Amino acid sequence: MKKAIFLDRDGVINVDSGYVYKIDDFEFFPDVFSTLKYFQKQNFLIFIATNQSGIARGYFTHEDFDKLNRYILEEFRKEGIVISKIYFCPHSPDENCECRKPKPKMLLDAMSEFDINMKKSCMIGDKESDMEAGHNAGIKNLILINKKSPKSVAKYNVNSLSDTIKIIF
Repeated sequence: MKKAIFLDRDGVINVDSGYVYKIDDFEFFPDVFSTLKYFQKQNFLIFIATNQSGIARGYFTHEDFDKLNRYILEEFRKEGIVISKIYFCPHSPDENCECRKPKPKMLLDAMSEFDINMKKSCMIGDKESDMEAGHNAGIKNLILINKKSPKSVAKYNVNSLSDTIKIIF
């Protein structure tokens, strides 16, 4: 079984300026490439698991989202980083779907599809829903970025993605 890093997108990989779907509005955090290279060298598979309710809300289309994903994957590829897959939920919160975080479906789908050992994996996010999804999927290493919450199920709180290097085995 393999180990994985599950990353939320907006607020973890890129600046979250609200419903980001245009390449011109997508701004990678400066430490994302060096940090993901480190994870890759530690033999982690890397996944993105992101709620994208802007699709259901009509702010952007599925095609807009796919275009941005192609750009993101290409930028990672240029840096020698392989993103195994991008999982996403296109639904609005009131649709009560099975894939929207905090429900764990995206993570469990990756586990099944890629033979992931969840106990040796990590979930990194900037919202409590990311932490709850990881917890609900059986991930013990839950890392919350830039948020302090006394009720969080997160095991760690860090200031940036690069800070996770200090705690990920």
